[in-house]
Amino acid sequence: MKLIQDILAGVTLTSFRGEMHTEISELTFDSRTAMESSLFIAIKGTSTDGHDYIQMAYDKGCRNFLVEDSIRVTQGEVNVLEVQDTAVALAIVACNFYDNPSKKLKLIGVTGTNGKTTTTTLLHELFTKLGNRVGLISTVVNKIAKNEIPSTHTTPDPIRLNALLSEMSEDGCEYCFMEVSSHAIHQHRIGGLNFTGAVFTNITHDHLDYHNTFAEYLSVKKAFFDRLSPSAFSLTNVDDKNGLVMLQNTKAQKLTYALKTPAEFKGKIIENALSGLILQVNNQEVYTKLVGEFNAYNLLAVYGVAVSLGHEPLEVLTVLSDLNAVDGRFQYFRSEGGITIIVDYAHTPDALENVLKTISGIRKGTEKVLTLVGCGGDRDKTKRPVMARIAADMSHQAILTSDNPRTEDPSAILHEMETGLSVDQQVKTLSVLDRKQAIKTAILLANAGDIILIAGKGHEKYQEIMGVKYGFDDLEITKEITNELRK
Repeated sequence: MKLIQDILAGVTLTSFRGEMHTEISELTFDSRTAMESSLFIAIKGTSTDGHDYIQMAYDKGCRNFLVEDSIRVTQGEVNVLEVQDTAVALAIVACNFYDNPSKKLKLIGVTGTNGKTTTTTLLHELFTKLGNRVGLISTVVNKIAKNEIPSTHTTPDPIRLNALLSEMSEDGCEYCFMEVSSHAIHQHRIGGLNFTGAVFTNITHDHLDYHNTFAEYLSVKKAFFDRLSPSAFSLTNVDDKNGLVMLQNTKAQKLTYALKTPAEFKGKIIENALSGLILQVNNQEVYTKLVGEFNAYNLLAVYGVAVSLGHEPLEVLTVLSDLNAVDGRFQYFRSEGGITIIVDYAHTPDALENVLKTISGIRKGTEKVLTLVGCGGDRDKTKRPVMARIAADMSHQAILTSDNPRTEDPSAILHEMETGLSVDQQVKTLSVLDRKQAIKTAILLANAGDIILIAGKGHEKYQEIMGVKYGFDDLEITKEITNELRK
């Protein structure tokens, strides 16, 4: 229980009605869970306005409201806290309610279009192997040490986020590695948190359905670094042309990593094969189990964070060589028929191109590359023709199919992808609406030695169609089909 006056520390009220000494037992922005001792926060979202549910929360017994518009609050024995922006206030209130847990941990945020999940997951594994107790907040799963908690968002809402950080602190975690999405930055979900460090991986074409322009998307990412304290560090990929933009106004210590540009943490690929990477990192050679240039960048970021947090470089490199690939990120197996099948989460043009470049680099020269790819519904439409074009241009055979159509017509999504194809590319491209059938088609078209890339869903265990999630695991379904075809 917390007093209203205590959880408002750092929040500027535009008006107040009620009793500051009232005890609050929980925070909620869901009117269905509100009760007498709750503080209901009315958030204006993209599709709904929490102010429309104030009466419902009141009817459930709630008498404490954090709002932007006090006129819409039911009259009576209520506490009404009015602020200019409830989303901004919620982040601060949530930090206060849970006793600012981010100040009790070394919290590292990783942002960028691609590589967030791999980098945070590898950091969690590395620091665990180094003997630390560690938390993880990621797209795939949240972890408190080795205890796994299902993940629903890349970055949770402020209430859930601070609750997780509080649980980590109480469990004795010293570090937490967290994915920081552009949505989370823009929606103030990370407001009030104390970051020990921040990492920028890269920025490419994505989320323009939400941010409208690339300039806005870039500005949102940069805002994360602008707000870092002087005691924090900022680590950026300077091979990305926007890497230094992230550091322009930050007060934090500025650090860089790169494969092609001079940097504090400099890497060089010595060998790249399906068996793994041999890297030179700050003039020290190391073998790793991960594959591809994109993973070389992820590993450099991991190394840079570990050294920046005080770990001995040679010890970090030793453990780095023992790290495993992340589920759904360049995850591969070879069928009994000799076909190499790779499952990867690549769902942006840049990520797809990076994976196909990696495949091209490990080919012996005679194998065909078959790429199966779709685009998600209710998301950035402008990348659809681009991804189809990349798949066709960089493969011997492209198969366009459904990803997560969500509330859109999957055939309409495929049509938008097809508009990106030239006449020559159309000749070597098939459109197969059903994803399972598309996977089967790719396997039937492949010969021994060929490589199939199944892109877009990676770690996901479902396919979302018209608001319903149906079980669908690319890797398991692929293995199931190869077993069926073998009989």
